[in-house]
Amino acid sequence: MAAHALPRAPAASTALQDKLLLLVALVVGWQFLSLATGPEVLTAPLATVQRLARLMAAPDFAGHAAETGSAFAVALVISLVGGLLLGALLGAHRLSGEVTEPLLVGLYSIPKITLYPVVLLLFGLGMSAKIAFGALHGIIPVILFTMNAVRNIPHVYIRAGRSMRLSPGQMFLRVLVPASLPEIVTGFRLGFSLTLLGTLIGEMFASQRGIGYLLIKSMENNNPDVIVALALLLVVLATAASWLLLALERRVHGRFTG
Repeated sequence: MAAHALPRAPAASTALQDKLLLLVALVVGWQFLSLATGPEVLTAPLATVQRLARLMAAPDFAGHAAETGSAFAVALVISLVGGLLLGALLGAHRLSGEVTEPLLVGLYSIPKITLYPVVLLLFGLGMSAKIAFGALHGIIPVILFTMNAVRNIPHVYIRAGRSMRLSPGQMFLRVLVPASLPEIVTGFRLGFSLTLLGTLIGEMFASQRGIGYLLIKSMENNNPDVIVALALLLVVLATAASWLLLALERRVHGRFTG
């Protein structure tokens, strides 16, 4: 009798185990690094979690978190919607895209902090500057990914839409967006992370409220425990959002390319 093949573990279970092992390795490495440098430089994982819990229980923390969340939400909408519309227009009009793409790539490669004085002159201090700086970080990758996605749409789709006499709005919603959706989702994922980064940097330099403001004040006051606790909070939130968006991206790519 032939031996039966051993059952294989599901791919999802293996991926989960790999993630848990990576998390354990990071925590262990963090603990050893804290022991090597001392709590004055890097607090231990358990101490950091406890400090973060006390920080989040403070009466004014909710206001700072709401300030950051509001600025980030508005900047994210501007980045995603504005990047989608501009990218689709530049991708559909090839000459405009070819002229604009090098400018966008050059702007994308410049450290955005060098443009912060210009943002302050245009928008002043406060919420508007944070939103503008967040959108400035996030909108460019969305434009570039959307523009390249629209360029690569098979011409038969465009001809089919024209033969059905679709209006420009219908062509955009029914042809351009569905056909280029996988790359658009990839651009959205990058735009999300960069918009959050830009919003936090904006709060660090031109705000009196928000998570970024708390972070820069902790640096000025030399409070490493608060710095590490806030960094942990941001890493957890950004990683969770990135995993969700990556899962969505894989699902979309699998549906349209599988």
